[in-house]
Amino acid sequence: MVAVRVQTVGKAFVFALALLVVATSSAQVPATAPATTPPDVLRVDVRLVMIPVQVNDARGASVRGLDREDFQLFEDGAEQRITHFSREDAPLSVGFLLDSSSSMKNKMRQAVEAGAEFLRVSNREDEFFVVQFGERPKLAVPPTKDIERVRLGFLGARPIGRTSLLDAIEMSMTQMKRVHNTRKAMIILSDGGDNHSRTTEAEIKKAVREADVQIYTVGIFDRNESLKRPPEERNGPSLLADLARETGGKDFSVDALDDLPGICARIGAELREQYLLGYSPANTAADDKYRRVSVVVRAPGGSATTVRHRAGYYAPAN
Repeated sequence: MVAVRVQTVGKAFVFALALLVVATSSAQVPATAPATTPPDVLRVDVRLVMIPVQVNDARGASVRGLDREDFQLFEDGAEQRITHFSREDAPLSVGFLLDSSSSMKNKMRQAVEAGAEFLRVSNREDEFFVVQFGERPKLAVPPTKDIERVRLGFLGARPIGRTSLLDAIEMSMTQMKRVHNTRKAMIILSDGGDNHSRTTEAEIKKAVREADVQIYTVGIFDRNESLKRPPEERNGPSLLADLARETGGKDFSVDALDDLPGICARIGAELREQYLLGYSPANTAADDKYRRVSVVVRAPGGSATTVRHRAGYYAPAN
């Protein structure tokens, strides 16, 4: 008998494949043999960690045409052998988190246009969901490939109330467990920090470390108004930047509202131009500990590059 189990664990894409092989003798089993006689069992446990990597040149443009030999990958300082390499435009599952609090009243039109611009560069196999958040988060559009339905989800936002950003991220993490594509990203469009969530910042930071989602944040901040806000709201920009950095995404701060659509188009293009590296960790301990990952790129001609990727992942537990 052969049983196969696939499991996703930790911050990166970690697939555990368990093969159970039961060997039985070719000889006839005596009728008097106890039914509970244990068979010989061989267990094999193999993990594959997948890390999306974004490489940019000194001008900020994506570096294309790199090969497996141009990358070095390390886990907790120890170099790993890259066994999987891809630079294909793989289907995406993307969650849009749209701030619909009252402070977004004069910014909603540009935010909706930004979401529509991202959809313009999507492909047929991509799927999306939309979470609006004001007084409380609301799943405006569940995961779907229907682009028109997603657009209507943007248009249905009505700015009112306070900002439940952390609760919206928690809701989105739950939705990400129900999507179908391996590549996952969240795009947060907000003009401030949280002032109405039950979920804590510490809980969210732990959750994103354990998830396999890249987070892109677009902060629409009024620098003059931010000084008048309470500490939890003034902390908004740094919280968004931390979430993006931890997950291998990117944080954008918007000064001019008309820049929003172009930024979302840029995020969409970047997600199409990433490299996907896979490896089986040399450290096979199933200890539920956090493993830090780093990637070094040797660009052609020794040109300067900036490399972004997830900071690490949690190893599976026994």
